[in-house]
Amino acid sequence: MIFIDEFPWIATAKSKFLMAFENFWNTYCTKRDDLIVVICGSAASYMVQKIINNKGGLHNRISRKIRLLPFNLRETELFLIKNDVKYTRYDIIQIYMVLGGVPHYLEKLQKGLSVPQNIDILCFNKDGILNNEFNQLYVSLFDDSERHMKIIKTLASSNKGFTRNELINKSGIPSGGDFSLKLEELMESGFVTEYPYYQNKKQLTLYRLSDEYSKFYLKFIDSNKNGGEGTWQRLSTSQSYVSWSGFVFETLCLKHIYQIKKSLRIDAIYSTSSSWFNENAQVDLLIDRDDNVMNLCEIKFYNAPYTIDKRYYLNLKNKVSELKKDTNTRKNIFITLVTTYGVNENKYSKELVQNNLNMDTLFIK
Repeated sequence: MIFIDEFPWIATAKSKFLMAFENFWNTYCTKRDDLIVVICGSAASYMVQKIINNKGGLHNRISRKIRLLPFNLRETELFLIKNDVKYTRYDIIQIYMVLGGVPHYLEKLQKGLSVPQNIDILCFNKDGILNNEFNQLYVSLFDDSERHMKIIKTLASSNKGFTRNELINKSGIPSGGDFSLKLEELMESGFVTEYPYYQNKKQLTLYRLSDEYSKFYLKFIDSNKNGGEGTWQRLSTSQSYVSWSGFVFETLCLKHIYQIKKSLRIDAIYSTSSSWFNENAQVDLLIDRDDNVMNLCEIKFYNAPYTIDKRYYLNLKNKVSELKKDTNTRKNIFITLVTTYGVNENKYSKELVQNNLNMDTLFIK
């Protein structure tokens, strides 16, 4: 086996290393059946353009593409346990909504400190490693990173996401090949996620900022730099935090759709996951199943069991009505609530909620 790490930093413009590697692969490696060549690179722009979409000597030569993804919640929990960081699952979710599942960030958490203390040290102290990570991150990963950051900042301004046309208009980046390339690179790198619209209406597909740190940086760190000790303790009690946490928890749940399906015991049933919306209602996660059921999933982040009041009850009834009218579906619609601590039972929940999932669902293997 030949393993080359950080390939883009070796293959600089003047080195002609890429040309030499192409020649090495085509004249030597292809004649052997006992050789595996693995190349890695953190510079996503280079790997997408020069390797994955190579039009020269490496065109169509990749036998397997491995995208190194961040930890999910279960993996994050195991990683923290290994590092002797003792947090409840509610705390782990709070940490994940700030740092994501990036091991390099997670390993900086100090045992014996609360979530707000660790976030203050990492994000709001002058020398915190995440105090100014945002700009360095995109510059190191992408060529012409200003356009990538413009797309990211545009997406950060919307919690629900934008369609492609909305993203083009709001970012000010002209439609065309360069925009498509930048968006593809951001999706390949896990910063942006594409959420298909129900029945794959492409023009209504939503693009959403799915990188937790970028969202957190643009929402809180950028305007509160060097706040130091107590900054996050103060910000985490604000109304702005309540709004932010709700939408980030939605994104987190959308990353754990497999766990949600497994908890519903429908992982063996063919289904598609999508978003759906019209001018009167919106559903962030709609699971359309082959067994004559749709799960209309509502996601709520709360520090106690969630209570459905009359206003929310009417909101849910309206969503079901609009969904039926808009899609002409004859399937059963099961309202499924995914919350941190579950749902309090009352007359509204008894009538509407078929599935009540708490945060333990998201930690399923």
